[in-house]
Amino acid sequence: MADIAVLIPCFNEEQTVARVVSDFKKELPEATIYVYDNNSTDATAQKAAEAGAVVRSEYKQGKGHVVRSMFRDIDADVYVMVDGDCTYPAEKVHEIIRPVLSEGVDMTVGVRLESYTERSFRRFHKFGNELIKKTINSIFGTNLRDILSGYRGFSKQFVKTSSVLSKGFEVETEMTLQAIDRHFLIQEVPIDYHERPEGSYSKLNTYSDAALIIKTIFWIFKDYRPLKFFSTVALLIFLLGLGLGSVPVVEFFRTTKVTHPSTAVLAAGLVIVSFVFFVTGLILDTIVRRHRELYQLISDHVVKGLR
Repeated sequence: MADIAVLIPCFNEEQTVARVVSDFKKELPEATIYVYDNNSTDATAQKAAEAGAVVRSEYKQGKGHVVRSMFRDIDADVYVMVDGDCTYPAEKVHEIIRPVLSEGVDMTVGVRLESYTERSFRRFHKFGNELIKKTINSIFGTNLRDILSGYRGFSKQFVKTSSVLSKGFEVETEMTLQAIDRHFLIQEVPIDYHERPEGSYSKLNTYSDAALIIKTIFWIFKDYRPLKFFSTVALLIFLLGLGLGSVPVVEFFRTTKVTHPSTAVLAAGLVIVSFVFFVTGLILDTIVRRHRELYQLISDHVVKGLR
């Protein structure tokens, strides 16, 4: 029988965590359920322990820190990660873990964006989800339907070879990108996404999260596709320089004089800067390729050790 670990990161979820633990114990009685308390100021840890979970603490604030600790500390054959807010259906966990157990899938994702209520998402959050999804699909040529879902299944290979660097809620995006970039198998599972129960509240902030979404998109493009990113910037700067440079050139052919030397200098400077950006992209793309090769070598050794 496979060793299954259910991982529940929590911050101030005393209203819902006991129900989440109970629901997953009912669906997976053979699994060990871990609740990682992230400096909660309420009775989250107590409620989780009373419901039968193994409770541990992560004192660095942020979901990314919690996920990094869970992945480092817990040994299992299959991992399920789910939020402690009671918005994800425990009965779907069998569909979440089945592809990992029997089909060699490394990450399963519970897709929320197809079945939900009007109150399931906060204002603008669905728009942000769609924006990140379309951006990643465009950059990487994928067809994923939900990037930010907190309901996932993982193989041991993925958990023990991933390098989570994010601090907050962008950790789901980072894990998805690592899976894509490192050619792990991803399978999506449609689920019903529920609204939070009465008395429970979201820890997300519409405006700061909007800024985080913009930052995440920029980071995705720059770090994972540097040649494409810097080439795009270089092209825009080059076209601007070309447009400005056309002014003194046309003027010279008409009057044999240049009365806007500053425009000519600025245009020449922009063209030079565009070439610098393009070369930067080439260099960084080479570094990223070598990093992937090094990761693959290290990952292969780690996998042999896990077996």
